[in-house]
Amino acid sequence: MSSRIAILIRHGDYHQRIDAPSALQPFPLTEKGAGQAKKCAEEVFALFRHRKITINARIICSKQLRAYQTATILGAELSKLLSRDMQIVENEALAERSVGAVANLTTGEIEAVVASDPRYEALPRDWKSKSDFRLPFQGAESLNDAGARVASLINTTLDGLPDSTPPAAQIFVGHGASIRHAATVMGLLRKEDITRLSMYHARPVCVQRDASGSWTHVCGEWKPRKVNETPVD
Repeated sequence: MSSRIAILIRHGDYHQRIDAPSALQPFPLTEKGAGQAKKCAEEVFALFRHRKITINARIICSKQLRAYQTATILGAELSKLLSRDMQIVENEALAERSVGAVANLTTGEIEAVVASDPRYEALPRDWKSKSDFRLPFQGAESLNDAGARVASLINTTLDGLPDSTPPAAQIFVGHGASIRHAATVMGLLRKEDITRLSMYHARPVCVQRDASGSWTHVCGEWKPRKVNETPVD
């Protein structure tokens, strides 16, 4: 099997509920986010020209509206640039980490629910960003759970791409935290990198899997977090 390329893209800026885990928030892109998605197409097209890759005509995105809209705008622009139709395929496996039954509540509301339930101990201070922590609610995942889910989808999808020269590339539009944790599963980031790195909105990070299954970073930058920055992805 020849090498494969994964183009990993976080959704654009969106109308996120303040102080609430992004998780399954259903809100749309902002005007800024739509502009970011449009500009993203130019960056992906530059990869096509300069890196000499074969971009799959399907863009796979999560089912959250912000990711779907990002993929739709990106696909429309790429269709013009590549002179061929791009298709959008939604996949639940690209979702952000789920907080289960407390989805779309603020962190304060979640902590209050836990405090009022005699079955649960108080949450750790860093519960929102602690990679192996899972809220005690039905349907909740840890960040590591989400990363494993996304990494599995990426690998399975690349397995299905045809051998080609130049190498085949698949675009994934998802969410910052679950993509970063997938990158640790894939050996692209160290666990200690997770807290100091994020992803830019609608900016591609391009990674390559060789014939042996090993991953390397090709291009595109992770976003450094500011000191004491509160995670919102």
